[in-house]
Amino acid sequence: MSEITQTLIAKDGLTLFTRARPIAQPKAVIAFIHGFGEHSGRYAHVANFFNKNGYSFYSLDNRGHGRSEGKRGHAPGYTSYLDDIEVFLEFIASQTNSAPVFLYGHSMGGNLVMNYVLRRKPMLKGLIVSGPWIQLAFEPKPIMIALGKMMRSIYPGFSQDSGLVQEHISKDPAVVEAYKNDPLVHGLITASAGMGAREAAELLNKYTGEMPVPTLMMHAADDKLTSQPASEAFAQRVSGPVTYKKWEGMYHEIHNEPQQLEVLNYILGWMERSA
Repeated sequence: MSEITQTLIAKDGLTLFTRARPIAQPKAVIAFIHGFGEHSGRYAHVANFFNKNGYSFYSLDNRGHGRSEGKRGHAPGYTSYLDDIEVFLEFIASQTNSAPVFLYGHSMGGNLVMNYVLRRKPMLKGLIVSGPWIQLAFEPKPIMIALGKMMRSIYPGFSQDSGLVQEHISKDPAVVEAYKNDPLVHGLITASAGMGAREAAELLNKYTGEMPVPTLMMHAADDKLTSQPASEAFAQRVSGPVTYKKWEGMYHEIHNEPQQLEVLNYILGWMERSA
């Protein structure tokens, strides 16, 4: 299916960029939220896979990312991201005659969709998260955290380099090289966005309640960016219909590893069983 690009207007007036690959009479719709510093254009192969297997695929460039407006890596507050997801889901409902929706987030996108589901209780068919930022696999420099805390109240748009090691996204050198050369990829995060996401991650790391929708959580065993043990602990700690899958021998972007087809087929099987 050919890609359709459209823009949405966020609740605060910012223009948000979306990509859609709809198919006729889909089994369900996947609404995808990408990770920090990247953009929806990196998921064309994922969209194509699910299209071929009967699912429409919609994706959003988060504010301050990709082709969406906003200072790179910035949000005035964490709730801005959640509001943007709400606008995105409302748009999808208007385009798909309210077809069943699986909300899918990767990395920081995983942090966002988990918080969205827990805080806003949307009507969803299910939730899919990969490599979610519940806890980082590395400890940021103390000066970076101190600056973020201080500058959030003085100058929320203060930017720092995230410290993300690009070689840790995938074990496939071609993926890493494409990431490094992608003009829409960036490594900046502002004080308000960074501290807001960090606090939201801490809430997930302490959460002990119920997941209100069927949830598939996946994490790479060798992830050096976000913590696999934190994801596994979350899945064991909460109640509700949660499936956890640890992928051995992979780095952070399990959908971009040499074994990506195995990963995508696993997601497909889980969605089919949830239908």
